[in-house]
Amino acid sequence: MLNSNLLRKLDMQDLMVFIALYERNSVTDVSEALCVSQSTVSYCLKKLRTGFADELFINTRAGMRPTGKASSMYTHVLKILESINLCHATAPAFDPASGVVTFNVCAPEYFEQLILPCLLKRFDAAALPVVINVQKLETDIPADALRDGSLDLVIGFGPNFHRQPADFNFRTLLEDELVCVFDKDAAPLEPRLSLQTFAQRRHVFPTPWISSTNMVDGWLAQQAQTRHVVARANSYGAALKLIVGTDYILAMPRRIQRLLASEAAFTHCEAPEGLPGFTLDMQWSPHAEQNASNTWFREQIVQACAEHGLR
Repeated sequence: MLNSNLLRKLDMQDLMVFIALYERNSVTDVSEALCVSQSTVSYCLKKLRTGFADELFINTRAGMRPTGKASSMYTHVLKILESINLCHATAPAFDPASGVVTFNVCAPEYFEQLILPCLLKRFDAAALPVVINVQKLETDIPADALRDGSLDLVIGFGPNFHRQPADFNFRTLLEDELVCVFDKDAAPLEPRLSLQTFAQRRHVFPTPWISSTNMVDGWLAQQAQTRHVVARANSYGAALKLIVGTDYILAMPRRIQRLLASEAAFTHCEAPEGLPGFTLDMQWSPHAEQNASNTWFREQIVQACAEHGLR
């Protein structure tokens, strides 16, 4: 807040006149330097004198001599104008070709299988020295790591599968759904599994993140059902190998099924009616919002999704 209501009547031009008068000591020179009339300079000086309750500049044979108050004000007013210029200036653009840059991401295997290859191909084609380190997602969003900058982004499933800090920024990258995958010789007759058949078949479960809960078992519990999981795998590829030569069922994302489950070895059918789909969401901290490299990286992820039809 301002100490005096008189200060509210001052504007940027008044402060510019103050600095110019202090540095040039002449109303005529200030008029020419700022491209304003001498009467405008005099009017600004009058406002400055009223606002700061001081003569500020005294007319002498040697020119406009600053008072003691004006001398003490000079560096402060100069900083005000410099701060205004900083507020107006745009953030420096990020140049990914200027040197090696590393991005640390916490994400599930889904991101590594589907989006990361697209990103790396983009960077390789443009000869950009970008390094991406991925660590596995756990139950809770690693909020502290995002806030202190040791992580640049967190990518996880939604909606509402992970606790999201209220101050974090958020964007949905894509939507997907689960399908039921089988060994080709163990394909069911129906094009869509019933809830009963789905619950009765033995399952292999690929853990998408480190957690004791998951979307399938959560939904089954709502239907008063459970399933028999014979094995938990650390990856989608390992889970597919575990169902070869068996009648096990593997519920996996449709996009991953299209990517990894070859028609020569596997078949699939629709999941039971009502089994919910999911989103893949990107989160970042407030301080990263204005970080040029982080902004660029997020844009690359969004563009990679768009270019490969991952919407």
